[in-house]
Amino acid sequence: MPSRHRRRLTPLAPVTAAALIGTAVILAGPSPTVRAADAPSAALAAAPAAVPATIPLTFRNNSGRGEQVYVYNLGTELSTGRQGWADANGTFHPWPAGGSVPVPAPDAAIVGPANGGSMTIRLPKFSGRIYFSYGQKLVFKLATGGLVQPAVQNPSDPNRNILFNWSEYTLNDAGLWINSTQVDMVSAPYAVGVKRPDGSVATTGRLKPGGYKGFFDALRNRPGSWSRLVQTRTDGTVLRALAPSHGIEAGALPAGVMDEYINRVWSTYTGSTLTVTPFADRPSVKYHGRVSGDVMNFTDGAGAVVTSFQKPDSDSVFGCYKRLDAPNDQVRGPISRTLCAGFNRSTLLTNPNQPDTSSAGFYRDPVTNHYAREIHAQMADGKAYGFAFDDVGAHESLVHDGDPRQAYVTLDPFD
Repeated sequence: MPSRHRRRLTPLAPVTAAALIGTAVILAGPSPTVRAADAPSAALAAAPAAVPATIPLTFRNNSGRGEQVYVYNLGTELSTGRQGWADANGTFHPWPAGGSVPVPAPDAAIVGPANGGSMTIRLPKFSGRIYFSYGQKLVFKLATGGLVQPAVQNPSDPNRNILFNWSEYTLNDAGLWINSTQVDMVSAPYAVGVKRPDGSVATTGRLKPGGYKGFFDALRNRPGSWSRLVQTRTDGTVLRALAPSHGIEAGALPAGVMDEYINRVWSTYTGSTLTVTPFADRPSVKYHGRVSGDVMNFTDGAGAVVTSFQKPDSDSVFGCYKRLDAPNDQVRGPISRTLCAGFNRSTLLTNPNQPDTSSAGFYRDPVTNHYAREIHAQMADGKAYGFAFDDVGAHESLVHDGDPRQAYVTLDPFD
């Protein structure tokens, strides 16, 4: 079964509006979250729909803040593949056509509960995002390629000074997957949950007491340019910390911040072998990597080269894309996601057999993804989506149930 993971938000279809390049990202296909295609196709085909057309989601506001909260449920209707939004009753509304110059999207905001309150909305069978914002509605526009979503690494993005965040989910006939994600940024704290048929609730995404402040303090005190990932409003409000790849894009983090570690990895595996066993349930499937010049070649058990990787740059490592592209196949993608996890966690030099799934050895090298390191350190259960393939070894903040009775999003205190 394909891995369920949160990818870095990038266009999923060709973008025809050239003016959008570098200013925003477009959701033009299924949401880059846990997708319908991730569920076992045989199970979907063989079994009748056990999951109803909609399920309740209770949205709780325990933030301690006084601003009005706005909630959005945006994504792909899985039965048709159409893009749109759902209202509080779970009714789907397709987006109208966009323009070569992006036009305002219909107002999809649901007025959220005040601090201390809660409300219940309905989730339809979607692959999408639940956005929430404090004090202001978010700005969404429609281009010819689809919905233009916030891209706050761009200082001119209209959502740059709004405090907001989002969760990602897929609800289909195989159940509900819902996450808390930090792949693009760490911002307003929240937790997610799912109620199981026995009445128990699985939750994830909650910070430790003091974890929100602890994360931002740790970044600000980290030597180098890591403190520059933090974005604040002119009134001093902390808005977010950009993920490192977006930080490089925004000029906040040096483009070569991981180069020294990447160079050491390349040097090491010029003279030795990196063994990747990408499938936990298929331990006999192994690939062997050796570096020749700027290329790491992977061979199978018969010695045939199955895929090759150009020496990555820091952005490729943090974003798990470009030179570490991971197609949804059975060879290159699984190897790439293993490399991505090893680079971000800095385990490739301490263990020549990857993936290394024990968190005890993660982020020990001075050159590492300190953003991911710090957010994991502040999570109550230790789980986060600090980068796109943080699910390698099951370290991601994701809950799932095949017969969900209810979902939860809880806005947590900013402490």
